[in-house]
Amino acid sequence: MSRFSEPQDPVFARLNTSLSFDRRLWHHDIAQSRAHARMLAAQRIIGDEDRDALLAALAAVEDELVADAFAFQAGDEDIHMAIERRVIEIAGAVGGKLHTARSRNDQVVTDVALFTRDSAGHAARAVDALAQALIDAAAAHLDWPLPGYTHLQRAQPVYLSHHLLAYVWMLLRDRERFAFAESQTAALPLGAGALAGVNFDTDRFSVAAELGFERVAPNSIDAVSNRDFILDYLSAAATCATHLSRLGAELVLWSSEEFGFVTLPDAWTSGSSIMPQKKNPDAAELLRAKAPRIVGHLGALHGVMHALPLTYNKDLQEDKEHLFDTVDTLDVCLAAAAGMIRGARFDAARMSAAASDDLIAATDVADHLVKQGVPFRASHGIVAGLVRVAVDSGRPLAELTDEELAAASERLDPAAFRALLAQSSWLESKVSVGGTALARVREQLQAARSALARNAA
Repeated sequence: MSRFSEPQDPVFARLNTSLSFDRRLWHHDIAQSRAHARMLAAQRIIGDEDRDALLAALAAVEDELVADAFAFQAGDEDIHMAIERRVIEIAGAVGGKLHTARSRNDQVVTDVALFTRDSAGHAARAVDALAQALIDAAAAHLDWPLPGYTHLQRAQPVYLSHHLLAYVWMLLRDRERFAFAESQTAALPLGAGALAGVNFDTDRFSVAAELGFERVAPNSIDAVSNRDFILDYLSAAATCATHLSRLGAELVLWSSEEFGFVTLPDAWTSGSSIMPQKKNPDAAELLRAKAPRIVGHLGALHGVMHALPLTYNKDLQEDKEHLFDTVDTLDVCLAAAAGMIRGARFDAARMSAAASDDLIAATDVADHLVKQGVPFRASHGIVAGLVRVAVDSGRPLAELTDEELAAASERLDPAAFRALLAQSSWLESKVSVGGTALARVREQLQAARSALARNAA
C-alpha cells in the first residue's frame, strides 16, 4: 500500500528523477551496500545467511552494470533505488533487508563523498602531470630570453623557464586545494539515517574503515545536510580552471603570427572550414572558455545551499550535475594543457628578438642611477625623458648620443649606459630570490622538482 492515492504526474516524474546522471555513482553504491550488509550481520541485525544472499545479489548487480547489461526501468528514480530494486528481484524478500538502518539521505551523501574523494585525488594527480610537463619544458628552455609583459606591453625581459615555472607554482597551490577538498570527505555520513540516527546498534566505525573513511560524522543532522566537501572541490576546480585559462590565453597570443613565440602541436589545433591556411589554437581557446563554466557550477551550488533549512531537502539533488560536469570538464582541460605543453615548439629567435628591444632595459638604467646616488623617483624621471627622446626620434636607446645622455644627467656615464643595454645584463641583473637571473631560476627549478616529488611521496 502506498501513502499516495494517485501516481506521480509524468512531468513531476521527469523533474524528480536523477537516474540520467547519478547512475555513475553505482560503483560507490555497491561498495557502500556491501560494507553496510557486512556490518548488519556483524551486529546481529540480520543473519549471516541474509548477508550472504545480499552480497551475492550485489555481486550479480555489479556484473550486470560492468557489462552494461543492467535493465533500468521507468520507475527507477535514481541509481540507489534501481540497485535496491534489482537486489530484491535477485535475492527475493531478503533483498528488502539491505535498507535496514539506513536512509537514502545518508546513503546518497555517502556515495557522493566517495565520488568526491576519488575525484579530488584524480585531479591532484592530473595537476601533478601538468606541473611535470611545465617543469620539463622549463628545463629544456632554461636560458631562452622572452619579453615579460604588463598590460600586454613589453615590460622587462625574463627567461622562458622563469615564465613557465610561474604556472608550476600556481598548480602546486591548486594541488594543496584539492588535497584539502579530499580531506573534507574523511567523515562517514552513513549511519545518520534520515536525519536523527537509526534505531539499531550499528557499528559505523567498521563501515568507515572498510570504505576508507578516517572517522564518522559526529552529528546526524549535519551528516545528511553537509555538502561543504563538494563546495571545497568546486572551489579548488574553479581556481585551477582559472589558472588554465591564463595559460590558454598566453598560448593563443604566443602562437599568433604577431607574436610567433610558439608553434602548438597539430594534435591540439584545428583547421578552418573555408580558409585552408588556418591553424587555430582551439584547445588553448577552450581552456579560456571552460573556466567560467566551472566557476558557474561553484556559484550555482552556493545558490542551492544558500539559506537552505536543515536537514535534507530535495534541492540537494542539484549537487550532482554541478559536481559531475566540473569533474569531467577539469579532467579534459588538464589533459589538454599537458598535451599542448609537451608538444609545444618555442621559437628562440622570435622570442630573443622581441626581448632585444632596449626600451625594456629602462628599469635597469634607472637602478644604475640609484646606485650612483640619485633618488629612484628622480632617476625614473630622467630615464622616462630619455625614452621620450628615443621614441620621438625613432631610435633605440643605444643610439642616443653622449650629449643627449649628459643633458639628461651628469651621473649617466655613456659607456656604462650602453653596457646596460646588452640583453644578458638585463636578464642577469635580477638577482633577488625568485628573480629571473639564471642562478635563481636554477634554484627555483630544483625547488619545484622537490615540491612535486613530495606530492608523489
